[in-house]
Amino acid sequence: MLTVLVADDELPAVEELAFLLGRDPRIGTVHRATSGQGALAVLAEHDVDALFLDIHMPGLSGLQLARRIAARPHPPAVVFVTADEDCALEAFELAAVDYLLKPVRTERLAVTVGRVAELVAAPAGAAPVEMITVDQGGVSRIIRLDEVRFIQAQGDYARLHTAEASYLIRVPLADLEQRWAEAGFLRIHRSYLVCMPFVTSLKLGSAKPSVSVGGAELPVSRRHLPVLRERLQATRVRPGP
Repeated sequence: MLTVLVADDELPAVEELAFLLGRDPRIGTVHRATSGQGALAVLAEHDVDALFLDIHMPGLSGLQLARRIAARPHPPAVVFVTADEDCALEAFELAAVDYLLKPVRTERLAVTVGRVAELVAAPAGAAPVEMITVDQGGVSRIIRLDEVRFIQAQGDYARLHTAEASYLIRVPLADLEQRWAEAGFLRIHRSYLVCMPFVTSLKLGSAKPSVSVGGAELPVSRRHLPVLRERLQATRVRPGP
């Protein structure tokens, strides 16, 4: 069970987020604060696993508070909750676990709580999730590598597909194949890399082999089919002796 702190200068926003968090079975205690200084006072009395911080609070902002606690030996995880998309880059430079936009959706919050739980349970010294800077409509955004379900080649560019959107980056697919192999990405076609944990079904015995990732059906080329079969065989559960 996670202990968390919600800090926002608007009390209704505090209570709404605290209510949503309290409905998640992974959350135990929810502390509340209506200012950055109030959050520091709570942290002086209680150990918490994660902070859910509004960015724009008068006096001590959420970003300033995150910088202060980052200097501690074992700082809690930080999640920024805001209506402002422009601070995402700065937020992730502070090693934020996530960046939630208001109004917070229950499904999206559940994903964030899962990420906090994984971070808390991770062994000391575990490598953090890689963050990727992307441009969308002239706005720089940060997405997590573990959000990317598959990647599609588009000339010298690659399009990263997540559950919510897709993003074009100026990196060839071949470079990403090498860079992200250890993160579970596998080449299945000259135009596609797929993150294996997101594969929901496979059609490998048909005339046109394919894999399904969410609602997308991606082709598997004959050239890459043996490697895909080998990967599946390595992860197959076998009966014990």
